[in-house]
Amino acid sequence: MSADEGSTLTTLINLRPYIWPSDRPDLKARVVWALLVLVVAKVVTVLSPYFFAWASDALTGEAGYLPAWLVAPMALVLAYNAARVLAVAFNQLRDALFAQVGQHAVRQLAQITFRHLHELSLRFHLQRRTGGLSRVIERGVKGIEAIVRFTILNGIPTILEFAIMAGVIWWQFGFEYLAIVAVMIVAYVWYTIKASNWRIGIRREMNASDTDANSKAIDSLLNFETVKYFGNERMEAARFDASMATYERAATRVWTSLAWLNFGQSFILGIGTAACMILSALAVQRGEQTIGDFVLINALLMQIAIPLNFIGFIYREIRQGLADIEEMFALLRVPAEITDKPDAAALQVQDAAIRFENVTFHYDESRPILKGVDFEVPAGKTVAIVGPSGAGKSTISRLLFRFYDVTGGRVTIDGQDVRDVTQASLREAIGMVPQDTVLFNESIAYNIRYGRVNATDAEIREAARMAQIHDFIETLPEGFATEVGERGLKLSGGEKQRVAIARTILKAPPVLILDEATSALDTHTEREIQSALDHVSQNRTTLVIAHRLSTVVNAHQIIVLEGGRIAERGTHSELLEANGLYASMWARQREADEAEERLRAVRAADAQGIVVRGPSADYLPG
Repeated sequence: MSADEGSTLTTLINLRPYIWPSDRPDLKARVVWALLVLVVAKVVTVLSPYFFAWASDALTGEAGYLPAWLVAPMALVLAYNAARVLAVAFNQLRDALFAQVGQHAVRQLAQITFRHLHELSLRFHLQRRTGGLSRVIERGVKGIEAIVRFTILNGIPTILEFAIMAGVIWWQFGFEYLAIVAVMIVAYVWYTIKASNWRIGIRREMNASDTDANSKAIDSLLNFETVKYFGNERMEAARFDASMATYERAATRVWTSLAWLNFGQSFILGIGTAACMILSALAVQRGEQTIGDFVLINALLMQIAIPLNFIGFIYREIRQGLADIEEMFALLRVPAEITDKPDAAALQVQDAAIRFENVTFHYDESRPILKGVDFEVPAGKTVAIVGPSGAGKSTISRLLFRFYDVTGGRVTIDGQDVRDVTQASLREAIGMVPQDTVLFNESIAYNIRYGRVNATDAEIREAARMAQIHDFIETLPEGFATEVGERGLKLSGGEKQRVAIARTILKAPPVLILDEATSALDTHTEREIQSALDHVSQNRTTLVIAHRLSTVVNAHQIIVLEGGRIAERGTHSELLEANGLYASMWARQREADEAEERLRAVRAADAQGIVVRGPSADYLPG
């Protein structure tokens, strides 16, 4: 077995539980009824050519072997057409019975894939492109639908119809006709498989270029403002077009190869049909067969052509469907990096005291991030983590949230190792206000309610009031129903942060993480947001990851990280007296803040027409 065939078999085995769901006896019953109906449909389909042949004999006066009530040509014509209508009716009934089974399979596998993507680690999602992932799921869902439908609704009936037709030809015309038909079928199937296997490589190339083009398009649109800032619309269009050019070439080859496949199939069918009809024509001339027999063999061969075409079509569609869902199953095979232990219990929060015990961590073994970090955040207290960029500050919040597991030491809440408790209970106990707040493209109310999905409208309004954003929302034409736009881009940075604070207030967690929650804001907005954050952190165990030191001066303890190690720790005043790294950072930020204040004063004076002299003039605009 080739590797490609092994992959196909594995994928089909993976699909079996969704085609025959063990937990849905009603769907199994539908499958059984659909199979019974298709058997009846195929029997009626096989009988219909006989009515056509008998009608032909009746018209030529050779129908003496038929019952008297069937001899009338009009009766036979009506019977022939009635049989065709019944065959179609049974086929449609079969499709209707099976529709729910197919759609259930599509829904289940799509849901499983979506959930699995959310279970994968942050590391995985940082390495993947969102546009590419969405395309993989979209194609996979379509592929599942095609495979489920063609496996049950067309694969089984096609084989059954072919078997019945082969038996009828043998019984009605003899072994030589069956031999010709058998050679025709073997040649047809061999050619179809070879051509389809050749085409599947082209299909994969087309899928890869389609994924790449979609990834570039989504990435470019998500960074719409950046594209505009640098005037790189042409460059983005060129990158997208380069991917689409590859897709165009692959798609063209797909359709060209399909034309060759269809031509070859028709050629093989044409030779087989011609051979059988020549034999029948000679038999008619010898008086061994009637005109009705000649018509019958033609009708039967045309009838065989239908399931043969379906065999090629089914094989082609299943292979293409498999190519489409290969990546989806590959995603499902990606193991979740962070999982709950089999005996994991829910986190029991009493005091919500946090402890990092000699924690070491690395994203890559060659580049350690944390090197023996050891500190405690007492219950109800605020501890701040500061330090230069790259010191490992944000890594600490990710370890507490258990986006990653420590490589050494342990992280505990109330003495419970976060690796020993369920992730759901851990994250339920922690609230996060991140540096870059990304909102859903929904209403403000939806984004605040995300903190606790069963919250009432009154509770949402109270949370907004505590986050100091309620009055602003009330000034909007649609109030809390206002859409915030893609990633919340219709709101300012300060407004987005207040929404993030409001949903954290609504969640009411015992542990709070503020991960550089104000570093992206101007000084004035930062002060407004800081007052809301101070209110939220009251009586909560709070870990502050800070870039701007002015936001942590009231922390019960400040820990200074440098190079993944704790360089200093103490209160604000103690660290200033130590005149170390923290003091130098404080001095540089004070200078920057004073420069910003002078610049603001100069701009205000300039707006009033006042000329500024002296050092402050260095900060005049332009």
